[in-house]
Amino acid sequence: MTTELAHPLDQLPAPVVAAASGADRGSRPHRLRVTHPATGIDLEEARDAATRLLTALGLPVSGPDMAETPRRLVDAYAELLTVPDFDLTTFDNASGYDELVLVRDIPLRSLCEHHLLPFTGVAHVAYLPADRILGLSKLARTVEFFARRAQTQERLTSEVADHLDDRLAHLGVGVVIEAEHSCMSLRGARATGASTVTTVLRGRLRDDPAARAEFLSLTRDRRSP
Repeated sequence: MTTELAHPLDQLPAPVVAAASGADRGSRPHRLRVTHPATGIDLEEARDAATRLLTALGLPVSGPDMAETPRRLVDAYAELLTVPDFDLTTFDNASGYDELVLVRDIPLRSLCEHHLLPFTGVAHVAYLPADRILGLSKLARTVEFFARRAQTQERLTSEVADHLDDRLAHLGVGVVIEAEHSCMSLRGARATGASTVTTVLRGRLRDDPAARAEFLSLTRDRRSP
């Protein structure tokens, strides 16, 4: 089964509930392929454009020291903007586990869509399981899937939460992202060390004060002894 996600601003496909889709398979894992349409990157045209851009900025790209810089620049952006496919794998919740599942400090790298400068940090992603549980690495894969494109931190946080909300049989989903934006630390305000925090909660993690407090406490207190 393949779910193709369009550009982040487009509407996501209809929700897919893993528990219902895999009910006839018993305890066997259920895999939902998550893909992104090919962006059609033209590397040759991009390298020519990068050469013109750097030349217009007064950089000596014709000299030996920077002769390969346009190619390296384009290759770096192409890597940062190539969205990886993955399998969203779920398993039967045979033990009936119904407490919080939280993966903290997932490394995050993305590009600010306003300046195309990186923002980096960590994501904390959690859910309250129902009939099925998710392979833990898939929480990190989901973060990477939506981070590998031109983004805003606010939209990235919502997309990760909405994706899990649509595709898991869950009782609640929570996402917190903490990131430093180089567009704010290297230029403009030059606010080095400033961190931006965004939060999106769904289901019981939004509506139940105790569950909400537990999740937010675990993300805040992770560095405590």
